[in-house]
Amino acid sequence: MEFKQLKYFLCVAEFGSFSKAAVQLSVAQPILSRQIRALEQDLNTELFYRNGRGIVLSESGKLLESYAKEIVQTAGKASFEIMAMKAAPRGQITIAMPPSIGWVLTVPLVLRCRREFPMISLHVVEGFSGHVTEWLSTGRIDIGVVYNAPRLPALLTEPLLEEQLVLLGPADDPAGVGKGPVPAARLEDIPLILPARPHGLRLLIDRNLEKVGIVANVQLELDAMASTLGLVEEGAGYTILCDAAVRHLVRAGRIRSWPIDAPKMTRQLMLATSTQRPTSVATRIVAKLIRAQVAELFADVREVEPVR
Repeated sequence: MEFKQLKYFLCVAEFGSFSKAAVQLSVAQPILSRQIRALEQDLNTELFYRNGRGIVLSESGKLLESYAKEIVQTAGKASFEIMAMKAAPRGQITIAMPPSIGWVLTVPLVLRCRREFPMISLHVVEGFSGHVTEWLSTGRIDIGVVYNAPRLPALLTEPLLEEQLVLLGPADDPAGVGKGPVPAARLEDIPLILPARPHGLRLLIDRNLEKVGIVANVQLELDAMASTLGLVEEGAGYTILCDAAVRHLVRAGRIRSWPIDAPKMTRQLMLATSTQRPTSVATRIVAKLIRAQVAELFADVREVEPVR
Protein backbone atom coordinates (compact mmCIF):
# COMPACT_ATOMS: atom_id res chain seq x y z
CA MET A 1 0.00 0.00 0.00
CA GLU A 2 1.48 3.33 -1.11
CA PHE A 3 0.59 6.86 -0.09
CA LYS A 4 0.00 7.81 -3.72
CA GLN A 5 -2.47 4.94 -4.09
CA LEU A 6 -4.46 6.20 -1.11
CA LYS A 7 -4.68 9.68 -2.64
CA TYR A 8 -5.86 8.21 -5.94
CA PHE A 9 -8.38 6.01 -4.12
CA LEU A 10 -9.90 8.96 -2.24
CA CYS A 11 -10.19 11.02 -5.41
CA VAL A 12 -12.03 8.20 -7.25
CA ALA A 13 -14.31 7.73 -4.24
CA GLU A 14 -15.09 11.47 -4.16
CA PHE A 15 -15.95 11.79 -7.87
CA GLY A 16 -17.46 8.30 -8.33
CA SER A 17 -15.72 8.11 -11.68
CA PHE A 18 -12.29 7.07 -12.90
CA SER A 19 -12.39 9.52 -15.80
CA LYS A 20 -13.30 12.53 -13.64
CA ALA A 21 -10.72 11.54 -11.01
CA ALA A 22 -8.05 11.18 -13.70
CA VAL A 23 -8.75 14.73 -14.90
CA GLN A 24 -8.62 16.06 -11.32
CA LEU A 25 -5.33 14.25 -10.61
CA SER A 26 -3.84 15.11 -14.04
CA VAL A 27 -2.94 11.47 -14.72
CA ALA A 28 -3.91 9.14 -17.56
CA GLN A 29 -6.98 7.04 -16.76
CA PRO A 30 -5.19 3.70 -17.45
CA ILE A 31 -2.48 4.65 -14.93
CA LEU A 32 -5.13 5.51 -12.35
CA SER A 33 -6.95 2.22 -12.95
CA ARG A 34 -3.72 0.24 -12.55
CA GLN A 35 -2.95 1.94 -9.24
CA ILE A 36 -6.41 1.14 -7.87
CA ARG A 37 -6.15 -2.49 -9.04
CA ALA A 38 -2.74 -2.78 -7.37
CA LEU A 39 -4.23 -1.42 -4.15
CA GLU A 40 -7.09 -3.94 -4.31
CA GLN A 41 -4.58 -6.75 -4.89
CA ASP A 42 -2.51 -5.65 -1.89
CA LEU A 43 -5.62 -5.68 0.29
CA ASN A 44 -7.11 -8.76 -1.39
CA THR A 45 -10.51 -7.14 -1.70
CA GLU A 46 -12.65 -5.06 -4.03
CA LEU A 47 -12.85 -1.42 -3.08
CA PHE A 48 -15.46 -0.32 -5.62
CA TYR A 49 -18.59 -1.77 -7.15
CA ARG A 50 -19.23 -0.88 -10.77
CA ASN A 51 -22.79 -0.18 -11.91
CA GLY A 52 -24.54 1.53 -14.80
CA ARG A 53 -24.28 4.96 -13.17
CA GLY A 54 -20.58 4.72 -12.28
CA ILE A 55 -18.81 3.28 -9.25
CA VAL A 56 -19.59 3.17 -5.52
CA LEU A 57 -17.53 2.13 -2.53
CA SER A 58 -17.76 -1.42 -1.28
CA GLU A 59 -17.91 -2.11 2.46
CA SER A 60 -14.15 -2.63 2.42
CA GLY A 61 -13.80 0.61 0.46
CA LYS A 62 -15.86 2.54 3.02
CA LEU A 63 -13.64 1.21 5.82
CA LEU A 64 -10.47 2.11 3.93
CA GLU A 65 -11.86 5.57 3.14
CA SER A 66 -12.01 6.55 6.82
CA TYR A 67 -8.40 5.47 7.43
CA ALA A 68 -7.12 6.93 4.16
CA LYS A 69 -8.62 10.35 4.92
CA GLU A 70 -6.92 10.39 8.31
CA ILE A 71 -3.57 9.34 6.80
CA VAL A 72 -3.70 11.93 4.02
CA GLN A 73 -4.80 14.70 6.39
CA THR A 74 -2.03 13.82 8.86
CA ALA A 75 0.57 13.77 6.09
CA GLY A 76 -0.67 17.10 4.80
CA LYS A 77 -0.49 18.62 8.27
CA ALA A 78 3.05 17.30 8.76
CA SER A 79 4.12 18.71 5.39
CA PHE A 80 2.62 22.09 6.21
CA GLU A 81 4.30 22.27 9.62
CA ILE A 82 7.67 21.24 8.18
CA MET A 83 7.44 23.95 5.53
CA ALA A 84 6.38 26.44 8.19
CA MET A 85 9.34 25.43 10.33
CA LYS A 86 11.71 26.16 7.46
CA ALA A 87 10.11 29.56 6.98
CA ALA A 88 10.02 30.31 10.73
CA PRO A 89 12.39 27.92 12.60
CA ARG A 90 11.37 27.02 16.12
CA GLY A 91 12.55 25.04 19.13
CA GLN A 92 14.67 25.46 22.25
CA ILE A 93 18.44 25.54 21.81
CA THR A 94 20.73 25.17 24.82
CA ILE A 95 24.01 27.09 24.66
CA ALA A 96 26.86 27.04 27.16
CA MET A 97 29.87 29.35 27.36
CA PRO A 98 32.49 30.55 29.85
CA PRO A 99 31.65 33.65 31.92
CA SER A 100 34.40 35.67 30.23
CA ILE A 101 32.69 35.43 26.83
CA GLY A 102 29.15 35.20 28.19
CA TRP A 103 29.75 38.59 29.82
CA VAL A 104 29.78 40.27 26.39
CA LEU A 105 28.04 37.76 24.08
CA THR A 106 24.87 36.61 25.84
CA VAL A 107 22.83 39.83 25.83
CA PRO A 108 23.34 40.84 22.17
CA LEU A 109 22.93 37.22 21.03
CA VAL A 110 19.62 36.75 22.86
CA LEU A 111 18.26 40.08 21.62
CA ARG A 112 19.29 39.33 18.05
CA CYS A 113 17.73 35.87 18.12
CA ARG A 114 14.47 37.24 19.53
CA ARG A 115 14.37 39.90 16.85
CA GLU A 116 15.21 37.71 13.85
CA PHE A 117 13.86 34.29 14.93
CA PRO A 118 11.17 34.81 17.58
CA MET A 119 10.09 31.14 17.50
CA ILE A 120 13.52 29.97 18.68
CA SER A 121 13.94 29.91 22.47
CA LEU A 122 17.45 30.11 23.90
CA HIS A 123 18.57 28.48 27.14
CA VAL A 124 21.97 29.94 28.04
CA VAL A 125 24.21 28.34 30.67
CA GLU A 126 27.60 29.58 31.89
CA GLY A 127 30.40 27.22 32.81
CA PHE A 128 34.14 26.83 32.47
CA SER A 129 35.36 25.46 29.14
CA GLY A 130 36.06 22.03 30.64
CA HIS A 131 32.49 21.77 31.89
CA VAL A 132 31.08 22.98 28.57
CA THR A 133 33.11 20.33 26.73
CA GLU A 134 31.80 17.64 29.08
CA TRP A 135 28.19 18.78 28.59
CA LEU A 136 28.65 18.65 24.82
CA SER A 137 30.19 15.17 24.97
CA THR A 138 27.22 13.82 26.94
CA GLY A 139 24.63 15.56 24.76
CA ARG A 140 23.32 17.85 27.52
CA ILE A 141 23.63 20.99 25.39
CA ASP A 142 23.36 21.82 21.68
CA ILE A 143 26.08 24.43 21.21
CA GLY A 144 29.16 25.41 23.19
CA VAL A 145 31.46 28.40 22.93
CA VAL A 146 34.74 27.25 24.45
CA TYR A 147 38.43 28.04 24.64
CA ASN A 148 40.98 25.62 23.16
CA ALA A 149 38.51 22.73 22.79
CA PRO A 150 40.13 19.26 22.72
CA ARG A 151 39.71 16.94 19.75
CA LEU A 152 37.00 14.47 20.73
CA PRO A 153 34.79 12.16 18.63
CA ALA A 154 31.69 13.65 20.28
CA LEU A 155 32.58 17.22 19.27
CA LEU A 156 32.45 19.16 16.02
CA THR A 157 34.52 22.33 16.42
CA GLU A 158 35.44 25.37 14.37
CA PRO A 159 37.63 28.35 15.31
CA LEU A 160 35.96 31.70 15.85
CA LEU A 161 38.93 33.90 16.70
CA GLU A 162 42.28 34.14 18.45
CA GLU A 163 42.23 36.33 21.58
CA GLN A 164 45.23 38.05 23.09
CA LEU A 165 45.30 38.12 26.89
CA VAL A 166 46.01 41.41 28.67
CA LEU A 167 46.97 42.51 32.15
CA LEU A 168 44.19 44.36 33.97
CA GLY A 169 44.72 46.55 37.00
CA PRO A 170 43.26 49.31 39.17
CA ALA A 171 42.82 52.72 37.56
CA ASP A 172 45.46 54.28 39.86
CA ASP A 173 47.99 51.48 39.06
CA PRO A 174 49.37 50.96 42.61
CA ALA A 175 52.03 48.50 41.37
CA GLY A 176 53.46 51.11 39.01
CA VAL A 177 53.09 49.09 35.83
CA GLY A 178 53.29 52.31 33.83
CA LYS A 179 52.66 52.68 30.11
CA GLY A 180 53.07 50.41 27.11
CA PRO A 181 53.29 46.61 26.87
CA VAL A 182 54.21 44.70 30.03
CA PRO A 183 57.04 42.15 29.73
CA ALA A 184 55.89 38.78 31.08
CA ALA A 185 58.87 38.82 33.46
CA ARG A 186 57.18 41.57 35.50
CA LEU A 187 54.38 39.16 36.40
CA GLU A 188 56.75 37.74 39.04
CA ASP A 189 56.32 40.99 41.01
CA ILE A 190 52.83 42.28 40.17
CA PRO A 191 50.25 40.94 42.69
CA LEU A 192 47.82 38.82 40.68
CA ILE A 193 44.30 37.48 41.25
CA LEU A 194 43.88 34.39 39.08
CA PRO A 195 41.65 31.30 38.96
CA ALA A 196 43.03 28.17 40.55
CA ARG A 197 44.24 25.13 38.66
CA PRO A 198 42.87 23.27 36.73
CA HIS A 199 41.01 26.28 35.31
CA GLY A 200 41.92 26.53 31.63
CA LEU A 201 43.01 30.18 31.83
CA ARG A 202 45.34 29.49 34.76
CA LEU A 203 46.89 26.50 33.00
CA LEU A 204 47.45 28.60 29.88
CA ILE A 205 49.11 31.42 31.82
CA ASP A 206 51.33 29.04 33.81
CA ARG A 207 52.44 27.19 30.66
CA ASN A 208 53.41 30.41 28.91
CA LEU A 209 55.36 31.69 31.89
CA GLU A 210 57.12 28.37 32.47
CA LYS A 211 58.60 28.65 28.96
CA VAL A 212 60.58 31.68 30.09
CA GLY A 213 61.26 30.46 33.62
CA ILE A 214 58.77 32.70 35.38
CA VAL A 215 56.32 31.97 38.19
CA ALA A 216 53.32 34.27 38.47
CA ASN A 217 52.96 36.23 41.70
CA VAL A 218 49.49 34.92 42.56
CA GLN A 219 48.25 36.58 45.74
CA LEU A 220 44.67 35.29 45.54
CA GLU A 221 43.01 32.41 43.69
CA LEU A 222 39.44 33.17 42.66
CA ASP A 223 37.29 31.29 40.14
CA ALA A 224 34.65 34.01 39.73
CA MET A 225 35.28 36.60 37.04
CA ALA A 226 32.84 39.23 38.29
CA SER A 227 34.30 39.10 41.80
CA THR A 228 37.84 39.19 40.41
CA LEU A 229 37.08 42.34 38.41
CA GLY A 230 35.40 43.89 41.45
CA LEU A 231 38.54 43.32 43.51
CA VAL A 232 40.75 44.70 40.73
CA GLU A 233 38.61 47.83 40.54
CA GLU A 234 38.91 48.24 44.31
CA GLY A 235 42.70 48.06 44.09
CA ALA A 236 43.17 44.58 45.62
CA GLY A 237 45.34 43.31 42.77
CA TYR A 238 45.72 42.70 39.04
CA THR A 239 44.40 39.95 36.81
CA ILE A 240 44.78 38.56 33.28
CA LEU A 241 41.85 38.23 30.85
CA CYS A 242 40.98 38.87 27.24
CA ASP A 243 40.40 42.50 26.34
CA ALA A 244 36.85 42.03 25.00
CA ALA A 245 35.52 40.88 28.35
CA VAL A 246 36.36 44.19 30.02
CA ARG A 247 36.39 46.85 27.29
CA HIS A 248 33.46 48.67 28.84
CA LEU A 249 35.25 48.89 32.21
CA VAL A 250 38.48 50.11 30.60
CA ARG A 251 36.68 52.70 28.47
CA ALA A 252 34.81 53.92 31.55
CA GLY A 253 38.14 54.41 33.33
CA ARG A 254 37.25 51.96 36.09
CA ILE A 255 40.26 49.71 35.40
CA ARG A 256 43.36 49.85 33.19
CA SER A 257 44.63 47.45 30.55
CA TRP A 258 48.16 46.57 29.33
CA PRO A 259 49.24 44.19 26.55
CA ILE A 260 51.52 41.39 27.74
CA ASP A 261 54.71 40.85 25.76
CA ALA A 262 57.64 38.44 25.66
CA PRO A 263 55.79 36.14 25.33
CA LYS A 264 52.36 37.21 24.14
CA MET A 265 49.57 35.01 25.47
CA THR A 266 46.69 33.99 23.24
CA ARG A 267 43.83 31.53 23.37
CA GLN A 268 41.49 30.30 20.67
CA LEU A 269 37.76 30.81 20.98
CA MET A 270 35.86 27.96 19.32
CA LEU A 271 32.30 27.08 18.38
CA ALA A 272 31.48 23.47 19.23
CA THR A 273 28.44 21.29 18.64
CA SER A 274 27.61 17.83 19.92
CA THR A 275 27.42 14.74 17.74
CA GLN A 276 25.24 13.23 20.50
CA ARG A 277 22.28 15.49 19.63
CA PRO A 278 20.55 15.97 16.27
CA THR A 279 21.55 19.13 14.41
CA SER A 280 18.23 20.86 13.78
CA VAL A 281 17.49 23.84 11.56
CA ALA A 282 17.27 25.97 14.71
CA THR A 283 20.70 24.73 15.88
CA ARG A 284 22.30 25.70 12.59
CA ILE A 285 20.65 29.12 12.69
CA VAL A 286 21.81 29.86 16.26
CA ALA A 287 25.34 28.73 15.38
CA LYS A 288 25.29 31.17 12.47
CA LEU A 289 24.08 33.95 14.77
CA ILE A 290 26.93 33.23 17.21
CA ARG A 291 29.50 33.47 14.40
CA ALA A 292 28.06 36.78 13.22
CA GLN A 293 27.76 38.23 16.73
CA VAL A 294 31.31 37.29 17.71
CA ALA A 295 32.62 38.86 14.49
CA GLU A 296 30.76 42.10 15.30
CA LEU A 297 31.81 42.19 18.95
CA PHE A 298 35.49 41.75 18.19
CA ALA A 299 35.66 43.76 14.96
CA ASP A 300 37.08 46.87 16.66
CA VAL A 301 39.60 45.14 18.95
CA ARG A 302 43.08 45.57 17.49
CA GLU A 303 44.63 42.83 19.58
CA VAL A 304 42.12 40.23 18.40
CA GLU A 305 42.57 38.86 14.90
CA PRO A 306 39.69 36.78 13.47
CA VAL A 307 40.67 33.28 12.41
CA ARG A 308 40.53 32.97 8.62
